[in-house]
Amino acid sequence: MYAEERQQAIANEVRQRGRVSVAELAERFAVTGETVRRDLAVLQRSGSLMRVHGGAVRLDVAAVVDEPDLPSREAARQSEKAAIGVAAQRFLPATGGSVLFDAGSTTYQAATAVSGDARLQLVTNSVPIASSLTGLSRSTVLLIGGRLRPKTQAAVGADAVEAFARLHVSVGFIGTNGLTADHGLSTPDSDEAATKRAMIACCDRVVVLADSSKMNRQELVGFSGLEHVDVLVTDAGIDPALVTALTEHDIEVVVA
Repeated sequence: MYAEERQQAIANEVRQRGRVSVAELAERFAVTGETVRRDLAVLQRSGSLMRVHGGAVRLDVAAVVDEPDLPSREAARQSEKAAIGVAAQRFLPATGGSVLFDAGSTTYQAATAVSGDARLQLVTNSVPIASSLTGLSRSTVLLIGGRLRPKTQAAVGADAVEAFARLHVSVGFIGTNGLTADHGLSTPDSDEAATKRAMIACCDRVVVLADSSKMNRQELVGFSGLEHVDVLVTDAGIDPALVTALTEHDIEVVVA
């Protein structure tokens, strides 16, 4: 395939899907990532798309490709997230066990729902979650360090990944920006994705906490297949067909 033909095919893909990643384009067209990045640069100059970290997006969605900041997330679907946080408590380990709280507005609700009598080892990369957990006087709190993302107030990057690689956690409460039956869990930011992968790898049990607005939605960077997920706690807005698909992957779906 000539470069012009490949670039036209990439432009069509972006128009149809809204966003694409360098990795998937390289695999699809059997070329290197550098070749794809050059193609994307050409297409951006022609006004066909906008490049973003790790891929490209259609021009009409470029303005909203960034994640909402934490206050915006906390304000959205508050009742659903609070219910999910309460429902998540049944998956806490026994006394003395360890729990990881991923950064996010729904995982924050799970953290604030933990009983003051709990005796647990609590781990998080979220500054707001760590602050809320310090009120649990019978538990210990480990705040993972790294590059702090202003939008999510989460520590991410190489230092965070390395820190999680040294841990072995009983249960992890993980958030996601998108979840589909075909592509698993995804997020817009590559550093956030790498950190989430490291979290999942260090947990014996992975419990995803996500409201139904995240379902059947795919963001730019995938960070986990469904085979690594044990439980999904969500709300009643989830598509029944997706519930069936997740159940076929041996995932327990809990509707809060």
